Amino acid sequence: MKTIQTPAAKRLLLAVAILALSTSAARADSHWPSNYGGVMLQGFYWDSYMETQWTKLESQADELAAYFSLIWVPQSGNANTDYNNMGYMPYYYWDQNSSFGTESELRSMISTFKNKGLGTVADVVVNHHNTDGWFSFPAETYNGTTYQFLSTDICANDDGGAAATEAAIEGVQLSSNNDEGEDWSGCRDLDHQSSNVQTIVKAYVKYLKDDLGYTGFRYDMAKGFNGSHIGDYNDYAGIEFSVGEYWDGNAATVKNWIDATSKRSAAFDFAFRYTARDVVNNSNWSNLGNTSGITDADYRQYAVTFLENHDTEKRSGDNQDPLNADTLALNAYLLSMPGTPCVFLKHWIAYKQEIKNMIDIRKAMGITNTSSYSKYASSANYYIVDVTGDNGTLRLAVGSPSTSSYNNYTQVASGYHYAYYMPNSCEMVWADKASGEYEGSFDVLLSLVSATSGTKIVYTLDGTDPSSTNGTQLDASTAITISSNCTLKAGLLNGTTVSNIITRDYTVIDEFVPYDITVYVNADDADSSWSEAYSTADSPSINFWTWNDDTGLHASANDNWPGDKVTSTAVVDDVTYFYQTYTMTSRSDYVSFVFSVGGGSPQTVDVMGVTESKCFKISSSKQGQEPNVRYMVEDITSSTSLGIEAIASSTVTTSNTGIYTLDGRKVKAADVNALPKGVYVKEGKKIIVK
Repeated sequence: MKTIQTPAAKRLLLAVAILALSTSAARADSHWPSNYGGVMLQGFYWDSYMETQWTKLESQADELAAYFSLIWVPQSGNANTDYNNMGYMPYYYWDQNSSFGTESELRSMISTFKNKGLGTVADVVVNHHNTDGWFSFPAETYNGTTYQFLSTDICANDDGGAAATEAAIEGVQLSSNNDEGEDWSGCRDLDHQSSNVQTIVKAYVKYLKDDLGYTGFRYDMAKGFNGSHIGDYNDYAGIEFSVGEYWDGNAATVKNWIDATSKRSAAFDFAFRYTARDVVNNSNWSNLGNTSGITDADYRQYAVTFLENHDTEKRSGDNQDPLNADTLALNAYLLSMPGTPCVFLKHWIAYKQEIKNMIDIRKAMGITNTSSYSKYASSANYYIVDVTGDNGTLRLAVGSPSTSSYNNYTQVASGYHYAYYMPNSCEMVWADKASGEYEGSFDVLLSLVSATSGTKIVYTLDGTDPSSTNGTQLDASTAITISSNCTLKAGLLNGTTVSNIITRDYTVIDEFVPYDITVYVNADDADSSWSEAYSTADSPSINFWTWNDDTGLHASANDNWPGDKVTSTAVVDDVTYFYQTYTMTSRSDYVSFVFSVGGGSPQTVDVMGVTESKCFKISSSKQGQEPNVRYMVEDITSSTSLGIEAIASSTVTTSNTGIYTLDGRKVKAADVNALPKGVYVKEGKKIIVK
């Protein structure tokens, strides 16, 4: 039968079609916004159990929220192990007690961040799931509904066919569908075509957003299943920010995956990362212009750029794929370009003040994930790029260009192999030191960025607004010295008018003085597998495996497990201990330990973040099951002397100027006679002032 369309019917169909297109476009843009000026922090690295405790991250909320809009945290579910665990072999979805803290601590952190404008991004690991044995998944009940994966939710070709072989032995049925993406043998790969899998994952992501309060999702191993499912999960949860770990250095392949989600998710720009790595590893800056997610204006909105992450960083004992040089210069590039930059926690820790200034510059220039840019000049020795933000065009030079000045531009910040230039049309003052804490006096470059003749800088250090009659005036860009706590305010002075005032809050602390700590270990209370190994051997010893994940310091001299064979002994309170001494090099320095005997077995749990002399006893209590059993360690420092010298405050004289607080601050000579009660360090030993 032939259907005849009237003009009115045609108009109705056209209206419906237009509505459908507009709805589709709105949906496509809903899971990573355009013209987005935020910066993300990866708030962890591999084994960052100390730095990434929910309570520690929450304590930094004010500082983090001032610079970042999003923070990506580790998978927060219970991985069903007593060990510190990164969570990438998930076991529970609705039990949120992890190696990084309790569920209540997690909720508190997320809530605190949200109240300060910082959104928390969940690490969503749904490609695979852990089991008891081969096929037994845990049952979980949430809001009266019980969720449980079944053996028929496991991909038919899981684990290269090993799952099917085992299923035949056990008489278990798997899914009839093969894996839609890459196989991974660590856990059972889930079939996302299964309605049961979809139901559980949708309930889980909805819980993450609506109950726990997460703002965004980072999907682990997005290559493992079709991107359309991620789009569906995002729609169900109503999430605003979604980024997939589609690990591929080919920008075209990553864009194809973004299309597979119907642009309902962004993706990490691995091509950007690999280009940056190759530039510094091969010393050819001109290649920064190579193709990546941000080079295509239609996709840079969905490009989450980064330089390093927990899978690429250099890790003790692992051959990863780290950057080998110019980390700071590459962060300058990362934070100047379109896309959404994701800063790595280790870089933030190592270069905090510089990265703060870079983010401040990005925000001041109004650079967003959809900003345009063009190469100004390049060679093997340098790369110079102009990036146009909402407030002007920023010029960045990285490498070693032959000139450091450009017409109509003023340099506002610089460091090893990088320099930022603002156009004079910006009409502003720039301070090249961000707000924050600095050791000792330091210089701040106040840059006069102006195209107006006769313009001056005027600034104050007491927090008052500068004016033509209040503050110090400068005719040109000038470095000023900050030697005490202050609030800097600086603006442009034209005649009697002051405009565009900037504010920086500076805290000056005493310079850090390195100090030694000694760690003592005894295993008399452990079972015979310990005592026999170190007390009856020809050369009694305990192995110290040591590290600092923030800096790479304090690695064992023997970089192969089980580390250093320690034979030195000391008697503390009539008990013999094995001991080793370490030098703390900064306020954030620490040493982490695993103790063992023989060839590394038995061994203890991780002892994290030691910053002062400690006395440990290894007990017979154990964590985990064979063959991964580890022994508990008890800190008994408070019940031992450790060579502490008790003195009365009246015996301290002004000649004893080598006295330090436990965080490394030297006590001023004028304060020595009035030390408050407490513990201090004198000549490498702890002293108690009573």
